[in-house]
Amino acid sequence: MTSTRSLPGVPGELLALLESLPEPRILVDPDYRILSANAAYRHSYGDPSEIIGRPCFEVSHHYDKPCDQCGETCPRQTALKTQQPSRVLHLHHTPRGQEYVDVELVPIHDSDGNIVYFVETMRHLRETSRQPGALGMVGRSPAFTRMLDLINRVAPAMTPVLLLGESGVGKELAAQAVHAHSARRERPFVPVDCSGMTESLFESELFGYEKGAFTGAGQRKTGLVEAAAGGTLFLDELGDIPLHLQVKLLRLLETGSFRRVGGVEILRADFRLVCATHRGLETMVEDGSFRRDLYYRLAVFPIRLPALRERREDLPLLVEHLLARLAPARPLRLDARSLKWLMEHDFPGNIRELRNLLERAMLMSDGDVLGLADTLEPPPRARESIVPLDQVERRYVRQALDQLGGDRKELAKRLGISERTLYRKLAE
Repeated sequence: MTSTRSLPGVPGELLALLESLPEPRILVDPDYRILSANAAYRHSYGDPSEIIGRPCFEVSHHYDKPCDQCGETCPRQTALKTQQPSRVLHLHHTPRGQEYVDVELVPIHDSDGNIVYFVETMRHLRETSRQPGALGMVGRSPAFTRMLDLINRVAPAMTPVLLLGESGVGKELAAQAVHAHSARRERPFVPVDCSGMTESLFESELFGYEKGAFTGAGQRKTGLVEAAAGGTLFLDELGDIPLHLQVKLLRLLETGSFRRVGGVEILRADFRLVCATHRGLETMVEDGSFRRDLYYRLAVFPIRLPALRERREDLPLLVEHLLARLAPARPLRLDARSLKWLMEHDFPGNIRELRNLLERAMLMSDGDVLGLADTLEPPPRARESIVPLDQVERRYVRQALDQLGGDRKELAKRLGISERTLYRKLAE
């Protein structure tokens, strides 16, 4: 009789090892068949009898053929090619619905070096899913999944993270996701808006000050660097920090220490740094408005957040999620015409713009079915004065570079010109 935990023929010592491992794991053969599931898997998913003997792609994705033939990145193909472990982030069907799962595949070789089994480990991203989650990050498009995969990979490390993307794409939510998946998740997440900061405000906000440090300093104030001790410091709109203030941030990162304004005691800084900007920092480095040494200190692990127009297939999920948050007691939905209008809209304001549109539609609608195609059409663009073509080109190139987060190689590719030509246009 076939066991509900494994198929016959699997070596007992391999099954014993699998059973002892703490995370949900399954054993798969080279033909994609699931051979066994360990105790941690049974604890997370229940009785595995329904999956033993079935293809892994059928169980996890409900596909009738392997993942790589359905547009997914399959870790099995990488493991076969490299003969090494391979990781990928997938959206899996589970008893709780669809969830993002960090899948790690480890090949098992026989004495001749041939791969005879794969051990698949599954780690769930509980804070993020296709359904409304604690952090509000919702999506399942390839662009969203790639971004989430990078967040998942870097979160456990202490490596600084640089989030790039247009305004309104959700950079603070991404920073919170980095924090939530890190070992510092139980400590504070401290956001700092760097736009419009003067020198005195920058120092007093970041480092705090002692009583009597300046007029009006009636008592000691704890700075945000100190408040983030053991947790994550999030510097939003990093590209807006004036050049003369950037050296103070660099000194903090290089020395790992600081002093309160008006103080003499040297304090140790203990925080994970995450930064975000909508500006093209590489261009700013080239034109001298951003320090090169600070850029290389911060851009260790850049993550580009996709614009909403690059993940249109996520719009129905985002609409459902935002409506649930805006009016949790009402079963609101968009009519089909309005959803079609949204799918064709370019969203220069990204998710922030989508939220505003939905909130306005709620106020204009008396029932639970919202319509916005007729009432919320964007206003006609004001007549602009005619400007020279070279000025239009320069403006377009700058906007496109900001849109791509400063990635000049990618911009040159999309514009159909060489990088040398692009550099010359930027220099102009």
